[in-house]
Amino acid sequence: MKVLSLLAAASAASAHTIFVQLEAGGTTYPVSYGIRTPSYDGPITDVTSNDLACNGGPNPTTPSDKIITVNAGSTVKAIWRHTLTSGADDVMDASHKGPTLAYLKKVDNALTDTGIGGGWFKIQEDGYNNGQWGTSTVISNGGFQYIDIPSCIPSGQYLLRAEMIALHAASSTAGAQLYMECAQINIVGGTGTASPSTYSIPGIYKATDPGLLVNIYSMGTSSAYTIPGPAKFTCSGSGSGGGGGSNPSPGTTTTTSKVSSVVATSTTSKAVATSTTLKTSVVAQPTGCTAAQWAQCGGIGFSGCTTCASPYTCKKQNDYYSQCS
Repeated sequence: MKVLSLLAAASAASAHTIFVQLEAGGTTYPVSYGIRTPSYDGPITDVTSNDLACNGGPNPTTPSDKIITVNAGSTVKAIWRHTLTSGADDVMDASHKGPTLAYLKKVDNALTDTGIGGGWFKIQEDGYNNGQWGTSTVISNGGFQYIDIPSCIPSGQYLLRAEMIALHAASSTAGAQLYMECAQINIVGGTGTASPSTYSIPGIYKATDPGLLVNIYSMGTSSAYTIPGPAKFTCSGSGSGGGGGSNPSPGTTTTTSKVSSVVATSTTSKAVATSTTLKTSVVAQPTGCTAAQWAQCGGIGFSGCTTCASPYTCKKQNDYYSQCS
């Protein structure tokens, strides 16, 4: 029997996300310190837009006059929150499943460089490993995305671009939701023995990349997920090639990305799919509740609010996910 995975019910309290803080060298810096954060937590969906570099456009960012010192060879933590004032229990909606990634770009001045164009190289990626999406790992970690800074790169000022990609609506072109911000850092102690191959943003992704145009709900247990973008740079000269897993935290072994199917059951709903027939029971909906903008409002197996707060309407993204917009 082929079993289709079912989308878990989403909370109206959280949906999108922002990279709000950086922890480096044992110091957790304040919200927006050294990071170009937006006041709105919306995604970028056009991978050809200049906003893909460090956000902006529909999510205007605020400049920062701070640069954070980071030791080469250390592990930093990008801290993600639903809003600039959210806590560790409000990172991103659990239904927003997908990979996490991080890139560096060496710049002359981290305060003024826009990030647009060439010079970027990938240093972290986490796709789907043993039944766990990269975004789910970040949520489980209380919003921490672990990023290893290569020891072999030159010292100097860099932009650190942390990214989470949500694939709940990615079965159609431009349905993937990309969230990213850039931190302004000064790397010290780098040996400078390696020169990473670099890439342009925009340019690293195409809307039709298999890692961005994918129905995550119909993938079987043996289906591989291809992480978008170039291969991850490592000082040993090896890369994960954009198809495997990664190191979401120090000491974690890289494994091949696989997507597993899940059967969701509860006392109120049950949905089981076979290769020929999909059967769903009627799910009782809560009364008197409304879903906020960008929150889930429908889909197979969904048991939350189906009415959107004014002036938003519930729009179907695919059979498993509808959202208020």
